[in-house]
Amino acid sequence: MASDVEIGRITTDIPARLDRLPWARWHWMVVIGLGTVWILDGLEVTIVGSMSDALKPTDTGLGMSSFDIGLAGAVYVAGACLGALFFGQLTDRFGRKKLFLLTLGVYTFATVLTAFAPNPLWYFVARFITGMGIGGEYAAINSAIDELIPKHYRGRVDVAINGSFWVGAALGSLLTIPLLDPKVVDPALGWRLAFGLGAVLAVGILVVRRHVPESPRWLFIHGREDEGEQIVGDIEETVHRESHHDLPQVHDDPITIRQRRTISIPEIAKTVFTLYPKRTVLCLSLFVGQAFLYNAFFFTYGDALTTFFDVKQTGWYLAVFAVSNFLGALLLSRLFDTIGRVKMITGTYILSGVLLAIAGFVLGSLNATTLTLFGVVIFFFASAGASAAYLTASEVFPLETRALCIAFFYAIGTAVGGISGPLLFGALIDQASKSKDITHLAIGYFIGAALMVVGGLVEAFLGVKAEGQSLESIAQPLTAEDAHEGGGEHEGRRVTSPSPA
Repeated sequence: MASDVEIGRITTDIPARLDRLPWARWHWMVVIGLGTVWILDGLEVTIVGSMSDALKPTDTGLGMSSFDIGLAGAVYVAGACLGALFFGQLTDRFGRKKLFLLTLGVYTFATVLTAFAPNPLWYFVARFITGMGIGGEYAAINSAIDELIPKHYRGRVDVAINGSFWVGAALGSLLTIPLLDPKVVDPALGWRLAFGLGAVLAVGILVVRRHVPESPRWLFIHGREDEGEQIVGDIEETVHRESHHDLPQVHDDPITIRQRRTISIPEIAKTVFTLYPKRTVLCLSLFVGQAFLYNAFFFTYGDALTTFFDVKQTGWYLAVFAVSNFLGALLLSRLFDTIGRVKMITGTYILSGVLLAIAGFVLGSLNATTLTLFGVVIFFFASAGASAAYLTASEVFPLETRALCIAFFYAIGTAVGGISGPLLFGALIDQASKSKDITHLAIGYFIGAALMVVGGLVEAFLGVKAEGQSLESIAQPLTAEDAHEGGGEHEGRRVTSPSPA
């Protein structure tokens, strides 16, 4: 295709200049503007889990069964998978910023649509579109964050941001308490207001996100190095002003790359399956394990509490569970940059898998409180490991394919674990509710535990020691490989600039 042809060759130090920056308020703006997508996702998933009873009555809800609730969760995840693949390809082609604004708009529109659902079919369609927006966000946001955050902070920032899903989960859990109280809000209105609040939060995020720049790394690959230089210069000036110190010298070598407007799908497929087969196996193992564990347990957790333990208000239980998940990702995140990716991912995956298996064996003797306590301990570790799965996929593949690779592994892993998990657990709950025997859920716990342990073992053997490394040294850009393959035949333009301080 004409759009795939070479449009130039440059030598640039843009990645080195971004990686050597000290942490400043500007980086917090990036974290708040981009990272809050996980809060939205957590809010969405928790509201659906907490609303299971509110959606069942035919007069005030939508007349949905437990299986329908599980199906809605599966439809949401299916939308997220397709949205990740669709928008992920567009993110690599048209840029990070255009897509992280577009996908947030899709999410906002679909959430409002959900709030006005008159019947289950409308609700399913709205949940599918909502999932598409969130899935697209994962691809656009993870790639943008990793390309803007300095290398020495990338691990802790990624893990903590992905863990902020549980801030949204806690907010969703607490919001549903008054909204589901018939003494406070009309039952026919409460669940609709809960979904509407997600749209309000999204609009607030959009205000901040408008100020986040395009990734300079993406710009120089696609022949827009002048824009990239301008953005990096502005970032350096801002960080210098905020830190009140001279910026460190640039020590990493510049890179020479062959610019292209787009990279073809066959080139991307070659990257994933031929150049990096071990990393492909690694990411699939991590994503399948965490997706099944979380979606199977959490999509139907509220339903399990109400069905087996007669809990009327699940919000308090879900909030405690969510806080533990966020604290795990937040408190353990720094260790992914200090102890290292391989040791931490291996440890969190295997430990959480073993603990989940133990919970499966004693499931029959648990009550609502002890089940929640098991979840608190298990997912304190699992949340950090699961967050690191997104970190791994976003940093171990070349820049030109980053968004689509994130989307690919998210979609495959989530399709296996996120669709089959809720469907399996929804069917198990329907079956077990007849006898009020929660032990029917144990098989799902054992499957999730086994997949987590396998993921941990794969990490131990195939994991990448990416802590403190630049993205370009972890996975050399495809265009940089092309430039080397071309020998010294063409002299590349040098586009490097001194720091402002």
